[in-house]
Amino acid sequence: MKKQNFKGSVMLNPTPVVVVTCKNSEDKVNAFTVGWISTVCTKEPIIAMGVRPERLSYDYIKESQECVINLPSRDMVKFVDYCGVVSGRKIDKIKHFGYKLNEGVSISTPSIDLAPVALECKVKSITPLGTHDLFLLDVLNVKVSEDIIDEKGKICFNKANLICYNHGEYFGLNAKPLGSFGYSIRKKKKSFNKK
Repeated sequence: MKKQNFKGSVMLNPTPVVVVTCKNSEDKVNAFTVGWISTVCTKEPIIAMGVRPERLSYDYIKESQECVINLPSRDMVKFVDYCGVVSGRKIDKIKHFGYKLNEGVSISTPSIDLAPVALECKVKSITPLGTHDLFLLDVLNVKVSEDIIDEKGKICFNKANLICYNHGEYFGLNAKPLGSFGYSIRKKKKSFNKK
């Protein structure tokens, strides 16, 4: 496959796209879109998130030392985009869309009711990097909509209609998996034909 070279840039695509809720000391809640986010550790569960220091939510999270990572579904895509381009200094984005909030369980910051999954986080550390600062977040509690949990208690993310961000555009995820973890090395079951 023939390739062209580009100068070093953040070309990791697609990425998860999330809406982060946070609040300040006056209990004002803001929501903003984050595309630079990733799991970095499972035990203890830690998520890394890049945030520009000039964002209003940067100050809220730094002050409260907590936030909620809301995983949006396809029907929230307009809200996701809006939260990424409109400042909370100008408008209450949650109220503008008429979304309801759910109280926090492990933290005082609420989550967005419509989001099928919400991760309640405490700030572990903040590291300045350049255009963005790196927030390491301890995940304390995860709220999951009962609509995406099957009768055996398994979380079926394929039913959540999650979205991703790919070089300036939002995409829905295909609900049919291409494989499952470890499928490439599993032994295939032998089938015997009866004669």
